Amino acid sequence: MNGSTLTSSRRLALPTLNGRQRLGATLLALLLAFAWLVPWLFEADPARQQLTRILQLPTLAEPLGTDHLGRSLLARLASAVRLSLGMALLSVTSAAVPGVILGVIAGWRGGWLDRVLGTLADACLALPGLLLVLLLVAIAPGNFWALYVGISLVLWIEYFRVVRARTRILVASPQLEASRLLGFGPFYLFRRHLWPELAPQVLTLAAFGAASAILAMAALGFVSVGLRPPTAELGLMMIELLPYYHEAPWAMAQPILVLFVLVLSLNLLAGRDPR
Repeated sequence: MNGSTLTSSRRLALPTLNGRQRLGATLLALLLAFAWLVPWLFEADPARQQLTRILQLPTLAEPLGTDHLGRSLLARLASAVRLSLGMALLSVTSAAVPGVILGVIAGWRGGWLDRVLGTLADACLALPGLLLVLLLVAIAPGNFWALYVGISLVLWIEYFRVVRARTRILVASPQLEASRLLGFGPFYLFRRHLWPELAPQVLTLAAFGAASAILAMAALGFVSVGLRPPTAELGLMMIELLPYYHEAPWAMAQPILVLFVLVLSLNLLAGRDPR
């Protein structure tokens, strides 16, 4: 009785985070608090222009100062973080769900289905990811949904290839074969044998994928082919403030620092051990 209870408690215990991952989680939590608390604490419109307050230094009224159009940098940075995290979450979810499902099906079933899905993934890889995103953005310039679809189409392949390779090994394990002979269905086999082994790798890919999505959106905004003004987006804020780096280096540094901390926090969270 005691042995089974101990085994059950181990199985239900949440995996602990190491120091690096705790730091990443703390940084991400601080950014989330910043992004969602600022609109409640400061009633500032990120698009409101005040031409009499151009490039104003940080004050009590404007803790981070204003940009070249007199807009609140505090409000714009909070809005940009919400946009980046929303895009990352949406893109990763849309890529992970089909990638994991198709990877499990291909690795489990094998045969012609595995070959067809593998060929589809190889065909998607033949087109460079950035080119695919640029193509969709060119069709619908400044459209958030075009950017989201392009990034999602690039990310799903990683989940598919990793999950397919891992599933091929797991389906041949004696534990899964024994459960199958006992008459358990595919959903139980996936939940009991496959997902506990796949989850650490999928979560690692999700963290890196979220960072890649944020960087891709910022890079496209920086070269002025992503979202359009007056949208508060980190890459767009950088290119808008770049001509004023001599007059207001503190303003130029803010979106760069936020992007750095955002990507760093996600990279630190990645790489959880499976055991």
